[in-house]
Parts: sequence; C-alpha cells; structure tokens
Amino acid sequence: MSGMTAASRIVVKIGSSSLTREDGGLDLNRIDAVARLVSRWRGCDREVVIVSSGAVAAGLDPLGFSAKPKDLPSVQAAAAMGQGLLMARWTAAFQAHHLDAAQVLLTTDDVMRRDHYTNVRAALSRLLGLGVVPILNENDAVTTRELRFGDNDRLAALIAQMIKADALVLLTDVDGLYTAPPDHPGSELIERVASADDLMSVLVTGAGSRVGTGGMATKVQAAMLATASGIGVQLASANDLGSVLEGRRVGTWFEPSAQRPASRRLWIAHVAPSRGEIIVDEGAAKAITVGKKSLLVAGVHSVLGHFEAGDVVDVASPTGLIARGVSGYDSDTLGQIAGAGMEQLVAAGYEHPRPAIHRDDLAVLGDAFSALSAD
Repeated sequence: MSGMTAASRIVVKIGSSSLTREDGGLDLNRIDAVARLVSRWRGCDREVVIVSSGAVAAGLDPLGFSAKPKDLPSVQAAAAMGQGLLMARWTAAFQAHHLDAAQVLLTTDDVMRRDHYTNVRAALSRLLGLGVVPILNENDAVTTRELRFGDNDRLAALIAQMIKADALVLLTDVDGLYTAPPDHPGSELIERVASADDLMSVLVTGAGSRVGTGGMATKVQAAMLATASGIGVQLASANDLGSVLEGRRVGTWFEPSAQRPASRRLWIAHVAPSRGEIIVDEGAAKAITVGKKSLLVAGVHSVLGHFEAGDVVDVASPTGLIARGVSGYDSDTLGQIAGAGMEQLVAAGYEHPRPAIHRDDLAVLGDAFSALSAD
C-alpha cells in the first residue's frame, strides 16, 4: 500500500503531455476519466485540488497553429484562447458527477507576495469548504518568461504546501521515476525515494514534451520541495490514476519528512524572492542551524545586494547557502554594524538591538533544498 491510503486532502497535477492527443489537440476523454476517478475517490470528508496544464495546447488548433509557437505573444494568445476551452471541459466533466469546479489562475506574484499568498490560501480553503473542486493553472496569458513558475510541477508543490495537503500526485506520461530515461538500456523503475540520497545516482532530463514545459527533472524537484514540507508525493502515469487513488503500489512514492514546518517558514524557504545575501561566520552558522538560534549582528560578516528591513534574504556560511530569513535591518545599516556585539550596538545608539534575523523569521535549508535546487 502507498502513502496515499490515509490522505484526505490531495493535490493532483496533470501536465500537457497527458492531456493532449498525438495531433496536439485536447484529449477530452482523459479529462473525463480524471474527473470520474477523482469524483469517486473524493466521497465524504475528502478534498482535492487539480493543477491542470493544457491551456496553450487547447488553443493551438482554434488559432491555426500546427505546433506550440516559440514567440511569447503567440504562446500568450494560445493560452488565452485555450484556457476557456480547457475550463469548460473540466466544468462539464465534474458536473457529470454532480460536482462544481472553479477556475483559479495564478501568477508568481500570487505566491511570492505574502499578502497575495494568504489571500489565495483563504480562497482555496473556502472553495474546498463549499465542496467545490478548484482547477488551478498558471495564467500564461499574462506571464512572461522571466516571471513565471516555469512549469506546473513547481506550482502544484507550492499549492500543496499552501493548503497543507496530505499528498501530492504528479501525473505524467511515463510510469514513474527511473534510474535513467526509460528508453536507456538497464533503466529500472524506482518504487520509493526515502531521501535526497536516493537520487544521487539517478539520471534525469529537463526536456519537456512538444506541448509542455516540464520534464522529469522538474517533477523530481517539485517532489523534493513537497516532501521537505511533510507532504508525500506519488509520481505515476496518468493511466494509473485509479490505482494511485486506491492506494496501490504504482509509480514512485516520495516519502515525506517527519516534521511539517510552519506555513510562514515554508513560504520564506521556498517561495519568497530573495532580495540579497547575508554572509555569516562559522559560529553564527552553527548557532542558527544546530542551535536553532536567531542570527545576531555579531555573527554577520558581510552583506551583499540592496534590501530593506522586512525583506527575505539568503544566509550563507563559508561553505554555502544555509538558510533564508526576514532581515531585521536594511542592507546599508546591517553592513555598517556587521560584527558588532551587544555593547558596541548600545554604544552606537541602538538602545534595544534586535537580531539580524529573528529565529521565528528564519528557515534553515537542508539536503532536500539542495536537491530541488540542483539542475
């Protein structure tokens, strides 16, 4: 049995490669099948959010495109045309099972800005409470290449974090994670990933399909992001969704971490944009990673970049990135007082000196973060 058995709130992500036919058109039968299986699983006291790609693919044929265009305006036009068609099909598919579906389109701002993040979380929680199935997608009609999630795998992991899902299901066009691309000689299916160490010898590629943007690398990164948040991940073929929801052992199961960090720490660690970097000495690095202490000004060696008090920044030791946190000072001030002890700060006019980063605003980054950051 997989870790899906006990889940009561899940996020299901299905990509463009699984939602399109060989000719590039939208696979209506696939959408109907997903809606039927999810509706059957959902039952009483179970909730599901669907992250659905496919808007660009759905808009290709109506606009006369034979393949996904390369220029951004044409991609945005296809997304604008296709999103309505995609959502109409999801709505009809769920209505056939007496369920309502609601469209939620997001941009990176909606998860990177804390006020937007909390608003999206509240809206999704209300929709779930009303018995609605939210259908999420990135708003490709208005996003740019520089300001986008890059693929819906990462978006799905962030949403799973946001709503405190029990599990994340990543559906793809292969059976799961293999030791190498499935067509390589000797490649074998990996049934379980317990930690980032299990991925050291795995060869994955980043190329997506001809209609999608992701690839196996983005799915592994999304899985590690979710598991670091205490969320189990099932990576499987879209053809096996029924088996996944029944708790059968198919595809690859990524074990969640034992602890689930607070929502604010998850946002700091994995979502909020970093505005700069604080370099700390070895003593301070040990204090915040092992001792779980606040970062004191005395432990700050130097400051990189320009940021304001309240901005999220990276924290690096001599050996590399170790944490992220909300700075208590702007970069100019912190650069001037870096390394100063309590007595020096008081003498300089800081009557009640605050930490460079308070421990409540500090997220220590572990091995899982390193794995999901790797190419």
